[in-house]
Amino acid sequence: MNEWWPAPAKLNLFLHITGRRPDGYHDLQTAFQFVDYGDKLKFTVTDDSNIVLNADLANVPAEDNLIVRAAKLLQSTSHCQSGAIIQLEKNLPMGGGLGGGSSDAATTLVALNRLWQCGLKEDQLASLGLQLGADVPVFVRGHAAWAEGVGEIFTRITPAEPWYLVIFPNCNVATAEIFSAAQLTRDCEPITIAGFLAGEGSNICEPVVKNLYPPVAQALDWLAQYATIPRMTGTGSCVFARFDSAQQAENVLENVPEDWHAFTAKGCNESPLHVFAKDFERSLNVTAK
Repeated sequence: MNEWWPAPAKLNLFLHITGRRPDGYHDLQTAFQFVDYGDKLKFTVTDDSNIVLNADLANVPAEDNLIVRAAKLLQSTSHCQSGAIIQLEKNLPMGGGLGGGSSDAATTLVALNRLWQCGLKEDQLASLGLQLGADVPVFVRGHAAWAEGVGEIFTRITPAEPWYLVIFPNCNVATAEIFSAAQLTRDCEPITIAGFLAGEGSNICEPVVKNLYPPVAQALDWLAQYATIPRMTGTGSCVFARFDSAQQAENVLENVPEDWHAFTAKGCNESPLHVFAKDFERSLNVTAK
């Protein structure tokens, strides 16, 4: 089969920093939810062991791309002799806080584990994903999650699944710059999952990003005309607002300034990748019969 596998975007519904560790990393609290919009990848299994990525990504050498690194890591871990030609349809902006690169890596692990018949379990794939980036495991596991620690300790959650309008104000935020900023608040009082689901929580990085990146501040101010509590995802630069219906989100989308990239999407507590993977497995079982 030669189908397009989804690599969905994620939104950080809130982000708190509760402390800083001796090693320099930050203790976090955040909540991830997927949306039904993202990149797409197509995989063609080959008899040789080469990994070939067809993608038009400026300033990202193929060997440094998380997709190639994920494929090679799975290949070496499972002692797989096969290779793959991977085609990427890039829809998510880089540096926007939507997790595009991490999602691409997770889709590569999940898809090639099946296509190469490696047989690794979800925990094993998540462990490989953590070697590639802190966000990769949540995409591998494929369920909306509460995350703590440095973002690697997950608890499944089931928040509401509204419609979102997401705006990329055409600027890229450097995560390292935000986490190293002197003015960043690093002592948030921890909140509970119940508190978050009841409406507590904010993005503690927003004031820093707004100060350093005026386009993000402009996008948040613009969204505030149409929705209550527009928010930045992760360390930015994408911002989002929630709506009760697709039509409400689409109505606002029509007014988004032309120099910003924007899209509407449905919140998903089960990742579109996991839905696709389960359908893929069922189709294989039907074919086998």
